[in-house]
Amino acid sequence: MSTIDLNALKLLAIFATVVDVGSFAQAARKLATSRSRVSEQVSQLETMLGVRLLQRSTRQLTLTREGRDILAQAHSLHAILDDVEVLLDNKEPHGMVSITMTHDTAHKFLLPKLPELTARYPKIQLNIIVDDDKRDIINDQIDLAIRVGFPKDSALVARQLHQECFKLYASPKLIALHGLPSKDTQLNQLPWLLLEQAKSTGMTQFYRGGEAVNFTPTQVHWCNSPMLLQQMTVAGLGVAQLLPSTVKQEVEHGELQMICPELSSEQLVFSLVYPSRKQIPPRTRAVIDYLLEANLFG
Repeated sequence: MSTIDLNALKLLAIFATVVDVGSFAQAARKLATSRSRVSEQVSQLETMLGVRLLQRSTRQLTLTREGRDILAQAHSLHAILDDVEVLLDNKEPHGMVSITMTHDTAHKFLLPKLPELTARYPKIQLNIIVDDDKRDIINDQIDLAIRVGFPKDSALVARQLHQECFKLYASPKLIALHGLPSKDTQLNQLPWLLLEQAKSTGMTQFYRGGEAVNFTPTQVHWCNSPMLLQQMTVAGLGVAQLLPSTVKQEVEHGELQMICPELSSEQLVFSLVYPSRKQIPPRTRAVIDYLLEANLFG
């Protein structure tokens, strides 16, 4: 491991300045310090490196062979610092932002907003990771996630995007075959379509006028994809609890119909989740701010 401390970077920059301007006096003026201080700092660098970098005379400074080699590295340092400054001073957000969500959220809510988002931030590149299973955004190094609910992990930050309740939907095909249920027992006897996340209980809970109503259907198809579940409902395979915002188009086209409208689930919260509030890159902050103001689920 090198024994050179970070102060050497400053000394290297001062040495390069002296050579570039041609004298200690000129360098002192440029660096807003004294000639003797600049000379002392170059001497410190020589002592630290164990080599002479400059031959000094009353008329001129001459680089030694070692000085020429070190100067090349010092100029590289200047270039690196200039690049860093450009990055930090760049007012327009740019770079890659990764975001994950389920298929239905990506297709029905994010996709319609992408033209406006990319027009507003043309230098931001999106990496959209569509997955109906929750990804570990910290281990997978994902910047953002759109999730149902709030994370339990204290290392994650969540901002509310939307609130909504599940309602029950069926296709005209299913209703024509079985009729509209008028009693809970009739509803319970219909074929149901349920997300795999509810498989642990096998029970679906709704509320009618503040009173809990539990359904335990005997005919069930399970699915881990909300989008496929919507399509299975349109196909007439069963009754499903769906979010009204996700099936607006299907209802408008007559492919789905809300049944038992007096039944509602508990309210669900959609949230925008990310690893930390601190030192968020401008590109990620820009996407966060856009998604919070864009009325994604409206």
